[in-house]
Amino acid sequence: MKERLKTLLLVVLVLGSLVQSYVLIYRLPGSDSVVQSKDSYIRTEEMGPEEKPENLLYPDKMIIHLGEDKHTIFYPNDTFYNLVYNRLKGRTFDNFQRRMVGNIDWNKVRSENRGIELSFDSGIPVTLLQRVMQIVPDSLFEGESINKMWLYSVPGEAKVHVMFFSTKGDVVYEAVQADLTVQDVDQLVDFGFNWTPYTMVDGRYYVPNKKLNMVSTELPVGVYTIEQMQRSLFFDPSITRNIREKDGSEIYTDSKRSLQVDQGQHWISYTDPAAPPSGESSPGKDVLSAIDFVNQHGGWNGIYRLSKASESEERTLVKFQQYYGGYPILNTSGFQYGVMELDLQQGTVTSYERSLLYLESPALSKQMVTLSGGEELQAKLDAIAEESRIQNLEPAYLPIITGEGLLLKPVWAVELQNGSVRTLE
Repeated sequence: MKERLKTLLLVVLVLGSLVQSYVLIYRLPGSDSVVQSKDSYIRTEEMGPEEKPENLLYPDKMIIHLGEDKHTIFYPNDTFYNLVYNRLKGRTFDNFQRRMVGNIDWNKVRSENRGIELSFDSGIPVTLLQRVMQIVPDSLFEGESINKMWLYSVPGEAKVHVMFFSTKGDVVYEAVQADLTVQDVDQLVDFGFNWTPYTMVDGRYYVPNKKLNMVSTELPVGVYTIEQMQRSLFFDPSITRNIREKDGSEIYTDSKRSLQVDQGQHWISYTDPAAPPSGESSPGKDVLSAIDFVNQHGGWNGIYRLSKASESEERTLVKFQQYYGGYPILNTSGFQYGVMELDLQQGTVTSYERSLLYLESPALSKQMVTLSGGEELQAKLDAIAEESRIQNLEPAYLPIITGEGLLLKPVWAVELQNGSVRTLE
């Protein structure tokens, strides 16, 4: 009897030890395991803060159509931009009908009707837009990416038209059911009165009728070290080797992955060509994977917005644009800054580019600057248009490294048909 009790006690102790070991290893109940696949994203370095996807999904500008061919533009961080966008995020959109873009005279809609046009740059997957707006699931519409949402009312009609423009260019979806009244749209449009008036040029871009005031700001900067990025991106940084290129850049590699560092511009390019596929993907899922990757490998060193999510040949290019005070910070060939770019294949990041610099506060200096407008600006644009067709015009910041930090210089950014950008001070 004693031997049986001893044996039973020994079994209980052994089982208890095993359970305790299991709990310690896998952090049960309810939390993530500390044992992770070699391919999972492991946060190894505390650098920039993490960000929620919802905070990266918003329009690059909001065009207010006042009727009688009068327009104005709200940019991110404008008081009325936030007010209008928050109102629209609380409305429900349902029952989508597919129409051809060419069946409606949009120039007439723009000039004669009051409305609100939200621009989403190169496009945003509908599945992501559903995270910030009350869009009822629709099997046909959910597979699209849209680059514009347009709400407008027609005089004499009791309903509001709500249109979502596909990035394919030839299709628009109308939300037949939307809990918005004509009075709702009128109230939101009225915020645009007494704001800077804009004139549309050639049906492509808007020019302010008067000068625009912006603040030139110089800010101190911090720099993430190469060692920090190595510890963040390589599973075992101790086995990486260093290769110095003829152009002065350095490459760190563990024979599979590589991290190229441009010391002069503090810019990194990480590639993992052997990254295994994680299964089926879509632009929406890939954007979420990209956000998760940045959260765990460097974090967000400022305010960013999803500006691109394009899919081609089983590959998705995701781009995030950095903002300051509601305006984008330009990335130029002379100084790379202001964007993060990631390539994904089947949901797995295969390349990652970003700056090692990050802005700090308080500002070292601030100065009010006036950008040209009206006929003066149009004359400069006409000169550029003689060489190449203009696609877009927006106020932006040109980053310039100084002896003290980073100067954000206000400029007009002129996007040309070939994708290049010219700046006008």
